[in-house]
Amino acid sequence: MVLYGRAGCHLCDDARDLVARVCAELGASWVEVDVDVPAPDGSVLADELGELVPVVDVDGVRRGYWRIDEVRLRRALATGAGRP
Repeated sequence: MVLYGRAGCHLCDDARDLVARVCAELGASWVEVDVDVPAPDGSVLADELGELVPVVDVDGVRRGYWRIDEVRLRRALATGAGRP
């Protein structure tokens, strides 16, 4: 599971807390990616996701943005997605 966000974003802070809690409860792994930090190839995700952050992807499928829905996140993770 990937949480895309940025520093100084209160919605990203809320999403981070939610994702950390839900993933800990379900035993799912997750990583956070700052959309403002250039990737090794020089691309910047802010060009694509900047107006949507926070964004949650589970197994490459976008499961939420702006305000992350806990029920929807749990449902996506319960199907086995995002587990180590």
